Amino acid sequence: MDRVRPPREALRDLAPYDAKHVDAEVMLASNENPLNLPGELLDRLEELVVRIPYNRYPDPMATRLREEIAEANGLEPGNVLVGNGGDELIMDLVLAWGGPGRVVLDFPPTFVMYSIDAKATDSTLVQIPRKPDFSIDEDALMARLARGDVDLVFIANPNNPTGTLAPETLLIDVLNATDALVVVDEAYFEFSRHTMRPHMSRHANLAILRTFSKAFSLAALRAGYLLAHEDVIAELTKVRQPYSVNRFTQAAARLVFRERPVFEAAISQLLRNRDMLVHGLSEIEGVEVFSSEANFVLFRVEHASAVWRDLLKEHSVLVRDFSRTPGLEDCLRVSVGTEEEVRRFLAAMDEIMARRRASAHFGVAAQAARHDEG
Repeated sequence: MDRVRPPREALRDLAPYDAKHVDAEVMLASNENPLNLPGELLDRLEELVVRIPYNRYPDPMATRLREEIAEANGLEPGNVLVGNGGDELIMDLVLAWGGPGRVVLDFPPTFVMYSIDAKATDSTLVQIPRKPDFSIDEDALMARLARGDVDLVFIANPNNPTGTLAPETLLIDVLNATDALVVVDEAYFEFSRHTMRPHMSRHANLAILRTFSKAFSLAALRAGYLLAHEDVIAELTKVRQPYSVNRFTQAAARLVFRERPVFEAAISQLLRNRDMLVHGLSEIEGVEVFSSEANFVLFRVEHASAVWRDLLKEHSVLVRDFSRTPGLEDCLRVSVGTEEEVRRFLAAMDEIMARRRASAHFGVAAQAARHDEG
C-alpha cells in the first residue's frame, strides 16, 4: 500500500510535549539539580556497573526499592509503585482511572502531561483555570466536584511551572468531597517540605507522586514512585509496562534513597540560591517575579520570547519559555542553579533589560524630535 490509515481521532489536534532539548553553557530550563551525584555515590555506582547481569530482565516491580521507600514512609510495599519517571506513572493513572466516558480534572497552567495523557486516552478533560495569582479557584473546584462525575484529579503541589503551593486544608476538603482518585504530585517535595503523606490512612482516594529526577540528581535515569492505597496500586499494575525500570536505574535509585541525607546540604544551598534569584529578579526594572516553593522561579517580562532568545544567543543561558501558554503570557521560568549560574543569569537579565530600556528611551526621544521638527 502507498498509504496508511490514520491514527485515532483523539490525536488529530494533540500537540506532543516539547522538552526543547537545546544545548547551552548554563542549563536552567528543566528544573534539574544543577549538581551531578556526589563523587562518593558515583564511585559506588561504578562498582555496581560491572556486577549487573545485563542479559537478564530487571525485577518487574522493583521489589527492593519499593520495600525501602515503603519503610521510610511508614507504609507497606503494597502501597508503593515505582515507574520510569513520574511521567510513566501519570500515564498509568490515566489508563486506569481515565479513558472514554471518564472525567479527568486539572488546573492550568500546570504540568502539561496531565492534559496530554488525558486527551491521548480519549478521557474527558475538564480544566479549571487558576486565578491571576496562580492559586486554585476553590469555589469552582468544589462546585465541579459536587456534580459527582469526576474520576481523576491532578494537583501539582508545588505547582509547575508557577511554584504555587495549595493549602493543605483545600486538599483535605477535596479528598472529603469526592471519591475520585486525587493525585497530589509532590515532585518538588524536597524543596517545599510540604506533603500529604500523613493523610493517607484516612483517605483511600489519595495518591502521592514523587520523583528522583529533581532533588536527587537522577533525571538521566528516570525513576519515580507513587504512594497510594494498596487497592489503587493493584489496579495500576494491570496497565503498567513490564520491566519499565531497568536494573541500573533500580540500583542507582536504591543507593540514592538510602543516602538521602547526603543531599541535604545541596538542597539547602539551592533554597538559598532560590532566594538570591527571587531577590535579584525583583531588583531588575521591568521584571515581575513570583514567589516559589520549588527549585524554579517564574517571572513575567515584556517580549518574553525575545528575552529568552537573547539569553540563549548572547549569553548561552537557557531558561524555559512559557509566554505562549494560556495564563502565562509573557512568562519565563528559570530553574535554580548553582550560585555561579544564578549570578550569570541575573547579570545577563540586567544587561538585556538595561539595553531594552535604553532602546525604548531612544525611540521615545527620536519620536519627540521628529514631532518638534514637524
